Amino acid sequence: MALQVGDTVPHFSAIDSNGYPFEVKDYLGQPMVIYFYPKDDTPGCTVQACTFRDKYEDFKMLGTEVIGISSDNLASHQKFVSKYKLPFILLSDTDKKIRKEFGVPNDYLGLIPGRATYVIDKKGIVQFIFDSISAKIHIEKALEIIKTM
Repeated sequence: MALQVGDTVPHFSAIDSNGYPFEVKDYLGQPMVIYFYPKDDTPGCTVQACTFRDKYEDFKMLGTEVIGISSDNLASHQKFVSKYKLPFILLSDTDKKIRKEFGVPNDYLGLIPGRATYVIDKKGIVQFIFDSISAKIHIEKALEIIKTM
């Protein structure tokens, strides 16, 4: 079942792009933008990541952490972070377990992992969900919602 507005963010753990363990519970108490994307270093995903990078300070000024998740492995994430100087957290979900916990749908007749953005408040409650193939709109929508929280 897909996560809905008003639901509590699932407790999950993963490995970040620095090779360190990540626990979502360690970030409760601050707003989070968790975004799922199909693949590192592809055109739409690069635009999305670089737009989050360019707006990252805006999110940080609002006390918000940005977390990107894909099924790419650690080496792929490290290359992606280095190539585009991404300042936020990227998590490897190689078994797609986190994607399933959130209920992120696939795109293009179920062939490609979907793109979805979740805005989570300080209490860990989902305030907004945006799923669209349009990569840039996710950042604008997320910032808009964070500013109202």
